[in-house]
Amino acid sequence: MTALPIRQVAFFVEDARAAARAHHAAFQSGPFFVADNIPLARAVHRGVERELDHTSAYGQWGDVMVEFVAQNNPGPSPFRDLYPEGSGRWGMHHIAVFADDVDTEIARFSAQGAPCALRAEMTDGFVFAFADTTATLGLMTEIYAPTKALLDFYAMVAQAAQDLSGQGDPIKTIRMT
Repeated sequence: MTALPIRQVAFFVEDARAAARAHHAAFQSGPFFVADNIPLARAVHRGVERELDHTSAYGQWGDVMVEFVAQNNPGPSPFRDLYPEGSGRWGMHHIAVFADDVDTEIARFSAQGAPCALRAEMTDGFVFAFADTTATLGLMTEIYAPTKALLDFYAMVAQAAQDLSGQGDPIKTIRMT
């Protein structure tokens, strides 16, 4: 097995744009690329197929990507597993790692006592999953394969941080398919 270094830290928030702006003001992170209503072809939460509508803001914070994610629809989700609906609680939710085979890695985590909290597929076929590592790490672990499109996205976000002049709006809206 190869090491799985952290590629991203993510926070569950009420408003992804507001959280990104606050983080940028505090840490000069970003700019942030916000994808609204990220389209999912399928989302299976704890073995039950469910709707999951979420918005995410992605930016660079030093050497790591930071994500602020907000759930747009009511109901159970891996986000609500840690921060129950109506609780008014928000905070760090997951770290993300790259793995060549998402399902193999989810099975490995599950065998170690960290069951799959979510397996989702975007409309373009991209698969991501959350292993419930809260018992050992206090947060979830997101797993996805380092596809060319994903690596290009990570590189674009990192390059935008290098190019950040401090001028203009640190929030950029993008569309995910």
